[in-house]
Amino acid sequence: MIRSGLKVVVRRAKVSDSEALAKVFADSWRQAYRGIIPHTHLECLIRRRGLHAWKDSVRSEGHLLVLEAAGVIAGYASCGASRRGGRYKGEIYELYLSPTHQGLGLGEYLFEACRHQLDLRSLNGLIIWALAENVIAAGFYDHRGGRPVARATERFGKVSLAKIGYGFD
Repeated sequence: MIRSGLKVVVRRAKVSDSEALAKVFADSWRQAYRGIIPHTHLECLIRRRGLHAWKDSVRSEGHLLVLEAAGVIAGYASCGASRRGGRYKGEIYELYLSPTHQGLGLGEYLFEACRHQLDLRSLNGLIIWALAENVIAAGFYDHRGGRPVARATERFGKVSLAKIGYGFD
């Protein structure tokens, strides 16, 4: 795929992608959650998902996808069966882009690749969760036709944060 002169490839992650995945994770989480998740807890989460954790994830997770833009790992997503059951059989667990690659329409490629993976597994309907204060994620899911269908909270240290489940039929 070519996006504004930028060659884009979405593929399954390889162990050799682990270092780039750790960097995308750290950079995207710092940007997305700074000021939302308490700083100390955010940095602890990022440290726990360093290089070795990503190597383990790539080896064990069957549906970890990476997005390459001009040969650089610019994002990742993971998906599978819904962790909560119910109407939505599929779930996108994570979808993140490096801050330098956000706002270019690249997230759509990862989103659609996950939908395709879920369709191949006959996991009809999907849900994806976002912290309520993450207005960028909310806008992204809303723009793609997602509608708030569930609410929950998640604890980060001593702080409970609201999250919203966006459903897609």
